[in-house]
Amino acid sequence: MQQLIQQIEQHVQEAGGTWGIAIEDLNRGETWRLNGDQPFYAASIIKLPIMAAVYAAAARGDFRLSDFLTLKQDDLVGGSGVLQHLTPGIRLPIADYVMLMIIQSDNTATNMLIDLVGTEEIQKAMKALGMENSTFYNKLMTVPVDTPGRNMITAADVTKLLSTIARGRFVSWYACEQMIAIMKKQQWRDGLPAFLPDEDEDIVGTQRDWEVANKTGWMTGIRHDAAIFYVGRRTLAVTTLSKDCDDWAARVAMAKIGKAIYEYLKKTQ
Repeated sequence: MQQLIQQIEQHVQEAGGTWGIAIEDLNRGETWRLNGDQPFYAASIIKLPIMAAVYAAAARGDFRLSDFLTLKQDDLVGGSGVLQHLTPGIRLPIADYVMLMIIQSDNTATNMLIDLVGTEEIQKAMKALGMENSTFYNKLMTVPVDTPGRNMITAADVTKLLSTIARGRFVSWYACEQMIAIMKKQQWRDGLPAFLPDEDEDIVGTQRDWEVANKTGWMTGIRHDAAIFYVGRRTLAVTTLSKDCDDWAARVAMAKIGKAIYEYLKKTQ
């Protein structure tokens, strides 16, 4: 892994800014961190533990993922996502709101799910996932003036979440499979997966050489991506958090890191 670490350090140095990175090779048990315990504003990475909290609540029997929620005018917020552009009154299954929250980073869907499970349950899910140095306090795009804190994460905590789910150790194996399947449908691929080989094959039904399950997060001055890489029978979880870095430089650095991880996993199959 030493060569991979050197490549990552070089890409981060070239990009500038402040970075928090945590890697876990799930097959070999090797880990590496750069500012792994440094807190960063969570942005949309916080949607990962929210998803986990929804699956935990469903497993308890609080609701079924097939139950419907109605989109109300008061639910609509800006930023990412398509729901803000749709007509209030539509009804979708809870599972669809989770899908939109992850693959389109839909803020309206996110806030509806926060209302559904509650702040305390999300905090409990984060603790169960080992996110000891991360915090959740408020919905997105509607931060109150007197909030007791901010939604914060560390690279080490998010990678711990990813590795826990990848090993099927949260709620149930089935729940973890479903969450990873959602992340694999991610539509924001301009970070860690951006420089990976073309997914399209010339022959229908060809098994993919690689897959990535990821979740991005960004706002002014912040660019994050967290992912599980599957290359052959090799698996690696990685979280890259950045701030005070040119946005384009951050995305390029993440893309180079993703390519380096892919090449490392392919070489060590």
